[in-house]
Amino acid sequence: MKQIIFSLLCLLSVTYSIAQTQGVAYTAVGKGVATTFLTDYQCLGINPSALGWGTGYDDKKWTMGSSEFAFGMYSDVLTSQKLKNFSNALWSSIKGDTSNAFDWTKQRAAVADYALAGVSVFADYNWAGVSFQGKRFGGIAFNIHENYQFYSKLNQTTTDAVINGRLASLFDSLTLNLNGIDVKVANTGSLSPDSMNAVVSGTMSVPLNLASILNGSNIKMSWNRSFNLGYGRKVFGRENVVEVYAGVGARLIKSMAMFELDATAEKINLYSSLSPIFKINYQDILTRGKSIFNYSGGIPPAVGSGYGVDLSASTLLFGKLKVAMAVTNIGSVTYDRNVYRVKDTLVTSMQLSGLSDVNLTKSVNQLISKGGLLTLEGTEKYTLANAALFRFGASFHYKKRLAFGMDLVAPFNKSNPGSIQNTVISFGGDVRIFKWLQLSAGFFGGGLYKNNIPLGINFIKNDGAYEFGIASRDILTFFNENTHNLSFAMGFARFRF
Repeated sequence: MKQIIFSLLCLLSVTYSIAQTQGVAYTAVGKGVATTFLTDYQCLGINPSALGWGTGYDDKKWTMGSSEFAFGMYSDVLTSQKLKNFSNALWSSIKGDTSNAFDWTKQRAAVADYALAGVSVFADYNWAGVSFQGKRFGGIAFNIHENYQFYSKLNQTTTDAVINGRLASLFDSLTLNLNGIDVKVANTGSLSPDSMNAVVSGTMSVPLNLASILNGSNIKMSWNRSFNLGYGRKVFGRENVVEVYAGVGARLIKSMAMFELDATAEKINLYSSLSPIFKINYQDILTRGKSIFNYSGGIPPAVGSGYGVDLSASTLLFGKLKVAMAVTNIGSVTYDRNVYRVKDTLVTSMQLSGLSDVNLTKSVNQLISKGGLLTLEGTEKYTLANAALFRFGASFHYKKRLAFGMDLVAPFNKSNPGSIQNTVISFGGDVRIFKWLQLSAGFFGGGLYKNNIPLGINFIKNDGAYEFGIASRDILTFFNENTHNLSFAMGFARFRF
């Protein structure tokens, strides 16, 4: 079970994070807008006041769903062919199929390009959601949401060390173990394969400080499971004229991973708290307090706990025009397991062998495992503010046939792991071609996005009783060789009654 979960995380790590703003709802992913379009448990974490709007179906008050999934990746050097190569290799690795193994020697340079240009990753999964929406009571909803995010951009020196390990050009001499005897030779880059396999460490004759090695490197990673509860209802107003709604949401957050590295020429900031599933051998690292705990398999244990709060208000004008504002995910997570920070030391050597596959998230292991670049020291706890967002949205709805609108989403603090980096503005909508078929499309830019065209298809059966569909944040991913992102979302178990 442990190997399966970790392999899936590795697969998800070749997908995109930092600027996704529609959450896990595939219906919103397909049009690029969410604030005034999601109305049931899907609006948790986005706009809980929408729970007061009802389901959109007069005879249905309950909505239930599960198995909604979204993932993506962005990099300035990404091409569709590289995506295919990476995806095929990772699936082969998960299945144990060596016939389609990734040729690491040929692709090492491509992975280095990724590390230098920067890679952003996300994966979202909705385990289960349920909501009840009544005209007098308002709406209440609950769901369980898994979110994984990763961003990395390394300088040339750090990239070399992470990928090539003890053979990196950073080290001017290498120590080989030949028949039990250590032999030191110059690192000329011309060793035979047998000699390279015998290298046990690389050493610098003149030690360098961490800041000079890591300067400009940035890694942010988070993996959270949240238990979300929200309530929204009509506050006052006249039906089909002006109606004002308010909503509040709260979540309990259980975090399985947090890694934050930000390095400049003057200072290095690093805090790390990782579940044992990441296979960091903390027994070999200086620690104290509650920093070490064991994991024997199954669902990875949490290393931190916290909370988030959402506040929102919306207005419905003439039964057709919706306008909403929300502040989401105000709060923090406190980590008290496997908590480490960087110890400011000179770097003299490295024993690790470097990356052996395309999964750049393993760069974390190369940095903090014993024999890596960094020396860590344990600390009791670390509190990290959530990646809070401000949202504004507006949309026009004509019966169940046509809807279109816009979203503006801005970060409160873009330095937090998982935060979008800049304001994202999007436009989109959907049209019901038949009672059973809804098509969505849109356009958005900002953040890291450039001219994205989202597209989605939703199949609706029995007047909303059951629906399923697929979507992408950028349909150009599948047709343009020079696209810089990969995006896919789906849902196949949503019911109303």
